[in-house]
Amino acid sequence: MAGELSVDDVATVAEFRSALRKFLRRSELVADGCGLTPQRYLLLLMIKGAPDRSGRATVTDLAERLQLAQSTVTELVARGVDAGLIAREGSSSDARVSYLRLTPEGERRLACSFTGLSAERTALYEAIGSLRPKSAR
Repeated sequence: MAGELSVDDVATVAEFRSALRKFLRRSELVADGCGLTPQRYLLLLMIKGAPDRSGRATVTDLAERLQLAQSTVTELVARGVDAGLIAREGSSSDARVSYLRLTPEGERRLACSFTGLSAERTALYEAIGSLRPKSAR
């Protein structure tokens, strides 16, 4: 056995997982109210919230960030394009690269979902802050 589990540590992680699950469930409900599936909400969020702050991403970037197969992301993107939420734009420096950006409708629906989750984000940030072991506080 690797060692005894600390009841405090397990309780802390359980509380965090509960807060995370509540956040995810609320995200699903809010996204639905804004006309998005949970998958589309996450896709739009990852495009708009690109690490370089450009508001654009490639399918490869998204596959890595979402931890999904590239073929799965390609299908999600195709559906987002068909729904008028995502637009493709070619790279000016590499013709093989296509960037994805949100359309005005994609921006509107993402903003609806994102602003509807403000209180839940605050609760999740607080739960994350509680993850430090008691000995480190």
